[in-house]
Amino acid sequence: MSCEPTENLLLVIDSATAACSAALIGPDGAVRAERHEIVGRGHAERLVPMIADLLDDRRPTAILVDCGPGSFTGVRVGLAAAHGLAIGWGVPLAGFSSLALLAASAGESEVGVAVTGGHGELFVQSYGGDPLQPLGALRSLAPVEAAAAIEAELVVGSGAEALVVARGHGRFLDASPRAADVRLLPEPLRSLPPRPIYGRAPDARPVQSDAAGGIEGPMR
Repeated sequence: MSCEPTENLLLVIDSATAACSAALIGPDGAVRAERHEIVGRGHAERLVPMIADLLDDRRPTAILVDCGPGSFTGVRVGLAAAHGLAIGWGVPLAGFSSLALLAASAGESEVGVAVTGGHGELFVQSYGGDPLQPLGALRSLAPVEAAAAIEAELVVGSGAEALVVARGHGRFLDASPRAADVRLLPEPLRSLPPRPIYGRAPDARPVQSDAAGGIEGPMR
């Protein structure tokens, strides 16, 4: 990937969920090339070869990366690749939320987003307005609690069906973030710091010694 830039191209990387997705967007906002696969696992092995194939001897002048929430591993893989490429090429790097991208792709004035998280919970958030913006905080909730938190008729994402079933009404669209859809995001939602949005605390926490020399806080 030592090619030289020939025009202003934006590389978008998305591996925060079951999708492994990358897109190259021109200065006019048009998608020059994209790759999108539902891989479930294996982002670490698939992402960099996908990007190399996508670029085809072109070098971007900026990078955008999905910061999550989603899979802890997928989020870290995408961010590591994005940071490494940004440093190697000397280009700016920014981030976006997987939930915001799904909301933008829905094309409705108000939408709920629900993405499958850990321990049977859902990452949920509501979006709306023109330009699009969050209408509430990101939360990780059990489906029943998520159903009470999201009021929008349409819910999108890998956890949308579970939420709508628990709620008993509404429409759902089972979808994964697609890198090419980043062009639908308003500037404030595609200018986030390129660091993880985990949505919930990690399962593992450090082992600590108490005052008496005993051990507390085992890893889970």
